Amino acid sequence: MKKSLLPLAVGGFGIGMTEFVMMGVLPDIANTLHISIPVAGHLISSYALGVVLGAPLLVGIAGNYPPKKILLGLMALFTCFNVLSAFAPNYEIMMITRLLSGLPHGAFFGVGAVVASRLAGKGKEAQAISMMFAGLTVANIIGVPLGTYIGHTLSWRITFVLIAAVGLITMLAIQKMLPVMPVVGESNLRKDLKLFTRAEPWLILGITAIGTGGLFAWFSYIAPLLTEVAQFSSNQLTWILVLAGLGMAVGNLISGRTADLISPIKATALFLLLMVVSLTGVYFVATFKIPLLVMTFITGAIAFSLGAPIQILMIRAANGSEMLASSVSQAGFNIGNALGAYLGGLPIAAGLGYTSPEWVGALLAFSGFMLAVVVYFRQKNAADTVHEEDSEEAITYELATGN
Repeated sequence: MKKSLLPLAVGGFGIGMTEFVMMGVLPDIANTLHISIPVAGHLISSYALGVVLGAPLLVGIAGNYPPKKILLGLMALFTCFNVLSAFAPNYEIMMITRLLSGLPHGAFFGVGAVVASRLAGKGKEAQAISMMFAGLTVANIIGVPLGTYIGHTLSWRITFVLIAAVGLITMLAIQKMLPVMPVVGESNLRKDLKLFTRAEPWLILGITAIGTGGLFAWFSYIAPLLTEVAQFSSNQLTWILVLAGLGMAVGNLISGRTADLISPIKATALFLLLMVVSLTGVYFVATFKIPLLVMTFITGAIAFSLGAPIQILMIRAANGSEMLASSVSQAGFNIGNALGAYLGGLPIAAGLGYTSPEWVGALLAFSGFMLAVVVYFRQKNAADTVHEEDSEEAITYELATGN
């Protein structure tokens, strides 16, 4: 990893911890705030809504500032709002603080992805972005299990104080290690929003929101799946989350190389189809401990393989609005977070059990795959058209010059 990418990875670690630790401490928060687990799942959706609102809003406000200043400001907001979450006295206040905590998320990853791609060597943009997302995967190996353990044995409030401390460390790392980068062009929100007058960005956003909903339908309710269905003890939950995090780390490393090798859209379609198979497998092995552990690793790997290729897809479709497009892509991931958590909770609330979200997740992932197929053929047709036009120009030139 380039030294200059390290602050982005540290920020990714903090954001990954605050987003995913909720899944591990969900029963503890539900118990403290005197609510049911499905109702506590709305806290996950609240955070995701914050990401969706904050990504275009904050990038639109700060777009004309240098990237380094934007990232520092976003981490300051992240730190402040996670401190507020730590001291939330009831469910209603916690809903508000989780919404606020989500505001900087999409903007940080959106601006960070553009910065990472500028720092990368030619042809290695997806790998550079995957290094930023490596912070998310390390969070799931170390931060989320640690936060879950603290939440179970001490208090989930201490977990959020720890997350705020990571935010402070990220601010120091950005200040010391990230190079000053000039603003490329003048940001104009009205001009940037023209991005969404074309079909392709909407299709990519649909892939992101619907397809990754499959991940969150599974991961939002992984704690009760493991303890209530597979009969693991709550003390074992921490180490199983480490296993899921290891899978996510492997998948993230594979994703960047795969996207650079076979193209981002082919990689996206492949990983979504594999997610359908994986989530179906989780459903059928949920009562068997060892097979479920294997599928937990595999599903984590497949799910986190989507980050880098989808981000590159959106950046390449941006046509001069890369920072907004990249941030909106992160909003798409968190629409998937909200969608997966909400839809996955419906069959649980209907009494169908803690394995039922896997079918919801598989259906969402398959829907994302079908959208990816549409984007693939659109890109293929566009490339064929350009090739035909180039061939016609070459023939015309040869006829005119006699060569």
